Amino acid sequence: TGDWGEPSITLRPPNEATASTPVQYWQHHPEKLIFQSCDYKAFYLGSMLVKELRGTESTQDACAKMRVTLTTSSLCFQKSTEQMKKVPTIVLSVSYKGVKFIDATNKNIIAEHEIRNISCAAQDPEDLSTFAYITKDLKTNHHYCHVFTAFDV
Repeated sequence: TGDWGEPSITLRPPNEATASTPVQYWQHHPEKLIFQSCDYKAFYLGSMLVKELRGTESTQDACAKMRVTLTTSSLCFQKSTEQMKKVPTIVLSVSYKGVKFIDATNKNIIAEHEIRNISCAAQDPEDLSTFAYITKDLKTNHHYCHVFTAFDV
């Protein structure tokens, strides 16, 4: 339930979208994505500067680096779950306008990324519960990759 307001658009049935693309269904109704938001709990692993934008390869590199960082830092602990307790739990709120990540504890918005500033999203091929997306910071003109691990896959 985003605060971006309700758009004035009409949804076409999926079979009318394009003639050559087979109809595919998502777990949410299109109306939820358009008029509200789809919310997912996740761990926010962090973000990193993308020096050279290479699409999904950049997101997968960031996922691998975050995974190595977490694994290395968790060597000091008896269990990796102890380390995950220190990783912030967030709610990813996805709508057609963009993505917000919200602190799951206090409900404060941590960041908002408009869809036009998101260039790529992909799963980590080594861990399908980990995924990332790349955004462009309009102030610095740099790209950053934000990495998350989903609660339940």
